[in-house]
Amino acid sequence: MRTWLVTGGAGFIGSNFVLHCKRRSTMRIINVDRLTYAGNLMNLESLEDDPEHIFVQGDIRDRDLLRELLNRYHPDAVFNFAAESHVDRSIVGPDDFIQTNIVGTFHLLEEVLHYWEGMSGVERKEFRFLQVSTDEVYGSLGPREHPFSEKTPYAPNSPYSASKAAADHLVRAYFHTYGLPTLTTNCSNNYGPRQFPEKLIPLMILNGMAGKPLPIYGDGQNVRDWLYVEDHCRALHLVWEAGRVGEVYNIGGSCEKTNVQVVARICAVLDELFPDAAHSPHSSLIAYVRDRPGHDRRYAIDTSKIHRELGWKPEETFETGIRKTIQWYIENPSWVRSVQSGAYREWILKHYTISDRKQS
Repeated sequence: MRTWLVTGGAGFIGSNFVLHCKRRSTMRIINVDRLTYAGNLMNLESLEDDPEHIFVQGDIRDRDLLRELLNRYHPDAVFNFAAESHVDRSIVGPDDFIQTNIVGTFHLLEEVLHYWEGMSGVERKEFRFLQVSTDEVYGSLGPREHPFSEKTPYAPNSPYSASKAAADHLVRAYFHTYGLPTLTTNCSNNYGPRQFPEKLIPLMILNGMAGKPLPIYGDGQNVRDWLYVEDHCRALHLVWEAGRVGEVYNIGGSCEKTNVQVVARICAVLDELFPDAAHSPHSSLIAYVRDRPGHDRRYAIDTSKIHRELGWKPEETFETGIRKTIQWYIENPSWVRSVQSGAYREWILKHYTISDRKQS
């Protein structure tokens, strides 16, 4: 049976990837997650009785733990999702990002390298280490600039993106220096089920349903390329299956939208689903807040390489993906309640202070 070690597998993208893999084939997954605020075992509730899903609460900085898991379960691949990932939090407290994203990735690489060097034959040849990264390492684009390609120089603008860039460079170095068979993916903004509601789309969905203000940074014209998380999971599986060792693959939704456009679409769907809501139209809830420092203006991903080499392209449009996402949050109120703790509410109050300007 194939065995994969997945780090950060209780978070948003990691848990969706684990569920995707378990639906797709019979395999054993060793799932390591520190269970910070964004990690949630409810994401994995459907695997509770699956003996081939082994969850371990742990930190990727813990080399003893990593060594034990590698030697005990003999994985065929390692997928590194473990990361602190919220830009706002990195601005307020960058230390956690340096420790997890850089030091943690270094410790993971060290232990995986020693494990791989002890392998032989087909096992050694077929082993892969896949680093899951972000388009934010490339910096910001002007309105007419070509989307980020795998050749775009790194130019991170926040402590979060700088920490991910450093981790990516380490992964590259371990391939070129030691021959570790690595793959790196850089994805655009993900959305979909199980995303922690400090991020734009789930925050807007849940606030809109509750009749609370919909806070938008600055003028709302920041552009992002939106990728439905299940499409991302399919791409990661393909990269593992057929990607060229040592290569980087950009994964995007080919769906550029301003933040205002995203929120307006969410409001329109909520109007359809809740036409009698006291706060309808939901767009009346939109409010602007002070922009965050170093807010990148535009991200966009050129997906031509992964399409050309692996035949991947997104299956969901933004319209179909956002409807599926909204429906999931409507149908999973217990999950929502579980993540909306006191600490989460305090974070929102501190960082989304509503200004007097509103969009009707």
